[in-house]
Amino acid sequence: MRCPAYAKKREVKTMMTVRLRMTISVLSVLGALALQPAAALANCDWYVKTALEQQQRNLKLKCGFSGAEWSVDKAAHGTWCASVGPDVSRATAQKREAALTQCAAKGN
Repeated sequence: MRCPAYAKKREVKTMMTVRLRMTISVLSVLGALALQPAAALANCDWYVKTALEQQQRNLKLKCGFSGAEWSVDKAAHGTWCASVGPDVSRATAQKREAALTQCAAKGN
């Protein structure tokens, strides 16, 4: 028959091992996530700045473009950008740029 104190020590050791493994797993995931947002954040910073500049040109040229992608709401642009990949945000900025170029060529 085993000693109850031995069983208790073993149980505590097992619990500590489980907690340590869980902690390491969580830290690994958080570390991986921390690396991804740096590039995404840089992309979204660029996107928000570009979107706001394009909206200012839209207003200055009196092009009349409207809708969510022509908003002056910095937070809305940032939230949207964070929900899509960098290729989508770049394509959207390029689409706005093409529309502004056409508007400027017409002399609006």
